[in-house]
Amino acid sequence: MKFKSAMWPARGAILASLVIVLGLGLGGCGRKGGLDPPPVAATPVNPALAQPPAAPEGTGVAPAPAPAPSPPRATWLDWLIN
Repeated sequence: MKFKSAMWPARGAILASLVIVLGLGLGGCGRKGGLDPPPVAATPVNPALAQPPAAPEGTGVAPAPAPAPSPPRATWLDWLIN
C-alpha cells in the first residue's frame, strides 16, 4: 500500500502543471480585432493637411492615387479564431 500513497504527490504535480499549461495556452484567447488607437490618434486632423498635394498649375498631371491595402494574410491557425 505504500506504493499507492507515494503516487499522490506525483499525480498532484502533474495535474497542477497541466492546469498551468492550459491556463497559459488559453490566456492568449480573446476578441479578434485591431488594436485600440493610441491616445494621440484621438486629436482632430487638420483638413488642409489631409488632402494630397495638387499638381503644379498648367501641367495637367494628376497625383497618383494611393495604393490599395493588401489583403490580410492567412495562417494555418486561423480556424481557431474564426
